Amino acid sequence: MSAVSGENALLQHAWSDLGNVTRDFMWKTPLTWGQTTDATQPQSVPARTVPQAESHSGTSGLVGDRLRAPVASRRQALARAPDRVIDMSRWARTRTPGPFVLALVLGVTFVVSSSGGMAFAASVSNSQPAVTYNAFTDPQLVTVRGYSGSAMEPFISEDGEYLLFNTSNVAPNIPALQFATRVGADTFQYRGAIEGANQPGYLSGTPSMDDYGNLYFVSTRGYAQTLSTIYSGRFAAGTVAGVHLVPGVSGGTLGTIDFDVDVSPIGSTLYVSVGHFDGGPPTSASLAIFDKFGSGFEPDPDSATILRAVNRAGMLTYAASISTNGLELFFTQANPAGGEPAIYRAVRAGVGQAFGDVRRVGAVIGYAEAPALSADGTTLYYHRLVGSTFQIWTVTRPSPDR
Repeated sequence: MSAVSGENALLQHAWSDLGNVTRDFMWKTPLTWGQTTDATQPQSVPARTVPQAESHSGTSGLVGDRLRAPVASRRQALARAPDRVIDMSRWARTRTPGPFVLALVLGVTFVVSSSGGMAFAASVSNSQPAVTYNAFTDPQLVTVRGYSGSAMEPFISEDGEYLLFNTSNVAPNIPALQFATRVGADTFQYRGAIEGANQPGYLSGTPSMDDYGNLYFVSTRGYAQTLSTIYSGRFAAGTVAGVHLVPGVSGGTLGTIDFDVDVSPIGSTLYVSVGHFDGGPPTSASLAIFDKFGSGFEPDPDSATILRAVNRAGMLTYAASISTNGLELFFTQANPAGGEPAIYRAVRAGVGQAFGDVRRVGAVIGYAEAPALSADGTTLYYHRLVGSTFQIWTVTRPSPDR
């Protein structure tokens, strides 16, 4: 769970030989907008049939962005909504955003599409958000005691006790997943790398986790063999077990890369950032929805319609985070022609409906990416570029209506 400079840095792990996808990825220095300058067998998507029920303890109902799925958890007290969805630089020698850096790291020839790399084009909007959303105020730097490097792609656990993030994606660094535990309102204690999640020599980043401790993240470790980058495992007290590729979410073709992922609280929905690359700057980047299907996921057939107002034509859209009740979507958007990335909010009247009323979050200033909303909806985490370092910040608002 960044501007294409932050995420793009991840993506700049370019192919050393495009004719041999099994070659290791090579890191390149981050570029700016407009700049030119891992391992199992591929997973197949199960044939679509009648949606299945998700079998989690304390969970009932059908899965998917369009279906009800009540959960007996702490979040139920926060939001008594029927379904809940939770929620990632530039290229030609200009700064490249975080999420796209990640995509670049995964492979320079990645193509962005709303299908999560599945081959169908995203429906996009040509409208221009002209207003801001001003409920959030009071930007605050998050202190991570014992940690002094760049901290990117933040995610806050459902109980607010764990802050997950990845290290710098600026060459020669290779992003790795880290965690910290809360000791104060905006203060956490660094605990180290997430054991079991990282693989030496390969990018691991953009963490997101559901209510059951299932951690999802992006890694390049198997892309050469599978064209897939989304991994999952069970998180507990800073350790992840059973790390595996997520079936049904794959780039599908060279040039397409899934470079950021966010999972809904009940684990029924993934919001994936998909990028298209043809050897140069990203040609497009958009969000796509995937629904739980058996042991894996499959593309949501209504994804393009639901996200039409979010995926704007000519813009790079990535790094999604959805509110507990599934009615607010936060995301990053950047103009490939130049300028700083910004964080936006979109809303909808009901789960399964299309998002609209897209507005920039006014309190988030500067070079900012990768929003992550707290379970109670009061605090928005994100990373911000200050000097040459990415820092985690927050803005807050009163408890929203549920």
